[in-house]
Amino acid sequence: MFQIGGIIFVFATVFGGYVLAGGKFDVILHALPYEGTQILGAAIGALLIASSMTDLKAVLGSFGKIMSGSKWKEQDYIDLLTLLFQLTKTMKSKGLIALEQHIERPEESTIFQRYPRIMKDHFALDFICDTIRMMTMSLEDPHQVETAMEKLIEKHHHEALVPANHWQSMADGMPALGIVAAVLGVIKTMGSITEPPEILGEMIGGALVGTFFGVFVAYGFLAPFANRLKAAFEEEAHFYHVIRDVLVAHLHGNAAQVSVEIGRGSVPTHFQPSFAKLEEALNAAPMA
Repeated sequence: MFQIGGIIFVFATVFGGYVLAGGKFDVILHALPYEGTQILGAAIGALLIASSMTDLKAVLGSFGKIMSGSKWKEQDYIDLLTLLFQLTKTMKSKGLIALEQHIERPEESTIFQRYPRIMKDHFALDFICDTIRMMTMSLEDPHQVETAMEKLIEKHHHEALVPANHWQSMADGMPALGIVAAVLGVIKTMGSITEPPEILGEMIGGALVGTFFGVFVAYGFLAPFANRLKAAFEEEAHFYHVIRDVLVAHLHGNAAQVSVEIGRGSVPTHFQPSFAKLEEALNAAPMA
């Protein structure tokens, strides 16, 4: 993984350069347990103050996504477009009433059951079913439906970004907490001002470890973690935009094939299936 390689590279270049410059680890290793406890403890405490239990669970659960990135890959987009093709094709040929059994009990649907990864995403599943349910309630104005879908996507995206925002807040606060630890180290040093220079130098060096640790962790790890997480959620949001675009295109009266092609245009470029590859998948999909 690039992320693990990046972490190793940060450590190697920072501390490797320090050693090559003639630096010694004695002062760092002696001071780090105390300085690190102060800084990390304060950062975790601040996170607890600023978070709810739901937020904390989201932050702890987000580390896997930092390493893996977006959960949606090319095959998932092909499956989504194929699913939407089957749904819109059925609506065109048999009417909305033919989908009632599928949207009311998707776990028993012969259409949805073919796409287990989509079914595991509760928002995607509810997003599709609830939108079609709105259509069955005679809400068939494309603009109204699009507005309603946009609000749902916006709400979901705002909630999804909560852990990324907390990671960024920790990154923003760590340098200042490092300064706090450094100031405490200086206060301790000033209380021993009568000591010989070699002892004072070691104590001042230990105090500066706090500043180093706060800045190093903030900009070497926490801020990149937050950016990585935001990028993953931004990329995942395209999945729901595809759903919106296909269903709105259907409401505008387009054929199922055309609606799906409009949705294909919203797929991120590096995951976007070719026209021929998607057509092959659509032709192989059985109809309800």
